[in-house]
Amino acid sequence: MRRSDREITFIEEKLAVIEKNKVMRLAMVDNGRPYVVPLNYGYTYENGTLTLYFHCAAEGRKIDILKTNSDVCFEMDGEHKLIEGKIDCAYGYSFESVIGSGKCEFITDVGEKINALTQLMKHQTGVDRKYEFAESMVEKICVCKITADEFTAKARK
Repeated sequence: MRRSDREITFIEEKLAVIEKNKVMRLAMVDNGRPYVVPLNYGYTYENGTLTLYFHCAAEGRKIDILKTNSDVCFEMDGEHKLIEGKIDCAYGYSFESVIGSGKCEFITDVGEKINALTQLMKHQTGVDRKYEFAESMVEKICVCKITADEFTAKARK
């Protein structure tokens, strides 16, 4: 990271950035060309491993890409605010962000899908409770998990 003075190093602070945000950008490579999509997500952090979960339609460009190349990059950011400068060239922007990479896998086991959807609902709603999902619906939707190889966080206040 070029601006090490802005790096967030404590895991609790990195996870706080992930917790505050509700949308991540998922970047993939499609025949040598970049492709990025915004997605809602849920997550877990267990035994030093960050796992992100999302669901989507079972068909489309994203699915086609992930079937051929599971390497992904993810990004989430927030806390945006303009910082006024005394002169025009001194303006800036405050922010917090997380960027990481990992492997994306399709979840096929219904129980694992339900766990992933529960994490997504907990994160998106902010409510930690038992969520009920119709098994017939769960079987039809595409649920994916990203196991992060690495992730970094950065902030400008």
